[in-house]
Amino acid sequence: MKPPIAKRIPHPHDLHGDVREDDYYWMRDRNNPDVIDYLEAENRYFDEVMTPLKTQTDKIYERMIERVPDSESEAPVQHGNFFYYSRIDKDLQYSMHARKKAASREQLADASEEVTLDVNELAETSDYLNVTIQRVSADHRLLAYLENRDGSDRYTLKIKNLETGEHLADTIPNVYLFGSMEWSYDGQYIFYVTVDEQQRPYRLWRHQLGTNIDQDELIYEEVDTTFVLHIFKSQSGKFIFVETRSKTTTEMHMIDAHDPQSGIQLIDARRKGIEYDVEHWGDDLLILTNEGAVNFQLLRCPLDNLQFRENVVAYNENRYLLAMYPFRDSLFLYGRENGLTQIWYVKDGELVKLEWDEPLYTVSVESGQSYEAEEVIVHYQSLLTPKTTYSISLKTGERHQLQVAPVSGDYDPSDYRQAQWWAKADDGVSVPMTVVYREGALDSGTAPLILDGYGSYGATEDPHFNPYRLPVLNQGVVFVTAQVRGGSEMGRHWYEDGKMQQKRNTFTDFVAVANYLINEGYTTPGQLAAVGGSAGGMLVGAVANMAGNLFKVIVPAVPFVDVVTTMLDETIPLTTLEWDEWGDPRTRDDYFYMKSYSPYDNVEAKAYPHLYITTGLNDPRVAFWEPAKWVARLRTFKTDDHTIVLKTNMGAGHYGASGRFNHLKEAAETYAFVLDKIGVTVE
Repeated sequence: MKPPIAKRIPHPHDLHGDVREDDYYWMRDRNNPDVIDYLEAENRYFDEVMTPLKTQTDKIYERMIERVPDSESEAPVQHGNFFYYSRIDKDLQYSMHARKKAASREQLADASEEVTLDVNELAETSDYLNVTIQRVSADHRLLAYLENRDGSDRYTLKIKNLETGEHLADTIPNVYLFGSMEWSYDGQYIFYVTVDEQQRPYRLWRHQLGTNIDQDELIYEEVDTTFVLHIFKSQSGKFIFVETRSKTTTEMHMIDAHDPQSGIQLIDARRKGIEYDVEHWGDDLLILTNEGAVNFQLLRCPLDNLQFRENVVAYNENRYLLAMYPFRDSLFLYGRENGLTQIWYVKDGELVKLEWDEPLYTVSVESGQSYEAEEVIVHYQSLLTPKTTYSISLKTGERHQLQVAPVSGDYDPSDYRQAQWWAKADDGVSVPMTVVYREGALDSGTAPLILDGYGSYGATEDPHFNPYRLPVLNQGVVFVTAQVRGGSEMGRHWYEDGKMQQKRNTFTDFVAVANYLINEGYTTPGQLAAVGGSAGGMLVGAVANMAGNLFKVIVPAVPFVDVVTTMLDETIPLTTLEWDEWGDPRTRDDYFYMKSYSPYDNVEAKAYPHLYITTGLNDPRVAFWEPAKWVARLRTFKTDDHTIVLKTNMGAGHYGASGRFNHLKEAAETYAFVLDKIGVTVE
């Protein structure tokens, strides 16, 4: 079967004196039968290409399934007289959320389990289901949760009575997928955030249980289309914080959760370039801000004088502070130092860092813990160590291991190696990368290697344990993550140096890492694969144009590749929010800079690597037509006989299929394609 050839309909764009011929602009209309026909033809071609790889795919999938534990459970977290957790058994697609009533952790073993929400039951009537945030009322009687059945960012708020198991009549549509609902303390009101036509969260409402949603009161509306609106409750439960944020500026208000009709109070008015987060601790608000501190400093102000500011600890530019976790008897902070995640606690006006044994690791603090807790729950993992949960006594500082995530099948960490290597970028900056491989994989010269990266929004690619990677590691494949600029692995400056007019650093950093791996003899262009999703798909898409000769195969998943067209269209979900990340192409300089790297605009008549590209028809973050247009243009221009496939999930969105087995099937297909191209046969 030959690959589909899309028809070309000239559609010129004229901006800033530049005429862009876009022969595939017509693909934007999902209501056009020709568009659906084209996507389905690409799916048929995908199936045809993957048919010879079915045995390989099945082997990989089977070995992934072998790594699924009989049962997985999160460490229970105490709230009042209950410990809450989630678990999933081997034969289940989705998690079950549960709780046990116990006065202490020591009594859990004898306590009976109460299932609060079984997502598997909810999924029985739908091919796609995603349940995001859950909130339990302060009296532990009601559970509010969000569900979605089409892959968009429009969720439905539902409320379950945990005493009777019945759902309340209160059902609220059009709620954003996260940071969008909180209970009043008395459980009589719930606050929620809805989205506009572009799926931007922008309105905050108050709903009284038992009333029609038409009577809900609008509390706040964010009219600036470059800002989004979120809410979250303080760890103390005293306040609901209302956060409006762009990529560069924050403004926050608060509502007294004990007096839900008291109105909304401004904390600090927005000032361009000033970002901050708040928390409540005792008689104070804690403020984490970048004002006068690029890597953020920690301040306090009394609740009765919000204009006052005082340092809690001295600012240290080598520490990038990211989050606060106040408890009644202690204060913990989360951030980054020396390229790694770190946890500190405050003692006598100083930060004391928690120490760990391995040189590479990722740590985090469990969110949503009780303010009154006598322990803090933290998580630890590395490329070799499965997720390990500890409790730390807030009285003694003693650390106790609660659990280690199970790994099904044979696994000995000593059989594998992890490392941090550094490549020199074009401008002399040292770019870190994390590496994991099976012992011996590099003993006989070059090895097949999968290189991934992201590099946008300040998001980080930290070391983490993935048991489903083991079947591929065991075939001698090396995994490398390039921590390129545009992320914030090395601090806030790392992000600033990879956005806007510095965005090309993200791509050249990735190329520098690839060249390092080849020049140092770890791999060859014939054994090297590149992988990236969403903005990471843009990264590897740009690299396909800039240095495709370094790679045998590239996997752009749900890739953001038609940068200029998307950023010019304010009707597309999230576009206006992105101008502070990529630039505003209505401005001449931004337009031409973005066009210089946009993967779609830089397709040339030359050879490209094999390409395995995915998208979702209902994706609100990266519209399906971006990768579809890109594939059509690549097929027209490329001069090689390498394979390009486009797989469109016709019933899902940005995150692909729902359910873990469906995810594993998709991962197995991807690995089968990649391994086939870089010369690896699963034995």
